[in-house]
Amino acid sequence: MLKRLFNLSAWIQPLIAIVIGLLGGAIAIMLIGGSVVETYTEMWKGAFGNFFYFTNTLTRATPLILVGLGVSIAFRAGFFNMGSEGQMILGALSSAMVALYLPGPPLFKLLAAMLSGILAGGIWSVFAGWLDAKFRMNLIITTLLLNYIAALFAGYLVAYPLKDNSGSAALAQTMMIDKGVWLPKLFQGMSIHGGFIIAIALAILLFLFIKYTVAGYEVRMLGYNPLFAAYGGVNRRKVMLTSMFASGGFAGLAGAVEVLGMQYRYTDGMISNPGYAWSGIMATLLSGAHPLGTALASILLAALQTGGMGVERNTDIPLQISSVIQSLLILFVTAKISFTLWKRRKGGKGDAASS
Repeated sequence: MLKRLFNLSAWIQPLIAIVIGLLGGAIAIMLIGGSVVETYTEMWKGAFGNFFYFTNTLTRATPLILVGLGVSIAFRAGFFNMGSEGQMILGALSSAMVALYLPGPPLFKLLAAMLSGILAGGIWSVFAGWLDAKFRMNLIITTLLLNYIAALFAGYLVAYPLKDNSGSAALAQTMMIDKGVWLPKLFQGMSIHGGFIIAIALAILLFLFIKYTVAGYEVRMLGYNPLFAAYGGVNRRKVMLTSMFASGGFAGLAGAVEVLGMQYRYTDGMISNPGYAWSGIMATLLSGAHPLGTALASILLAALQTGGMGVERNTDIPLQISSVIQSLLILFVTAKISFTLWKRRKGGKGDAASS
């Protein structure tokens, strides 16, 4: 039972990728004349050096986990949802609007704001799924293009009709939401908030859903062998639309959590500039779309980002060293997927999504 619950491949694979990335980063550090030991020591301190830095890393990982879980659902069903950024943006914007303008007690507004984020992201995602089901439009292309529409639409709203004009009005942003609607902090004086607990709980629940439910089995079967799934009576259209809605819902929740737990308003570029969505997608690919592995990979990627800030503060090595490491992780993922496709074409046993 324990062996099945904690599938080693889901945990070890992200660690192997990180080791490869760190080795490549070490070469880059040596090429520019830096000390590998000193740089990685500062990176560790910046990510996990004390409780404050550790909680900062977990805070950074929270939206990555939620986005990654959403992508993993679609990936398990055999679909690539590349629209997490747009879904996250609309989730963030809608949650801010509900938190600002919906009447009612604070707890009600908080729950309604999170639900609105889920619905906004889910509807935007399922729209791309509907285009695939109805018109056979390529899902990767439509989800990518919908990112631009969502970002520009949200940018227009906060730059004009919804812009906060109460202060200097230098930024395109909404008004700040009431403090009673904020997600609670887990520790006083720390950035980590209740969204992290939500993300971890959903990772566990998603693992149990994929592993032990009939609907989860249909998702896995459709992703692994569509022809066999169709023969077994799995409705591709239904599973695709459901999985795409859930995928976008997770991304929308990630945006809502970022607004309600960290930013307390929607600001133009707050989702796109940090690259939350793409880091979440990378976490999913590193873990082979395993929910628990995705959570681990998200924390490791967040540690690279927060640790990179520590490197830049305390050494002569630029922050971009973390980008070098993440680029090597992308190469690792690309090589893994390419090898899997090559094996399948050769008729060998495919690299099924671990379950």
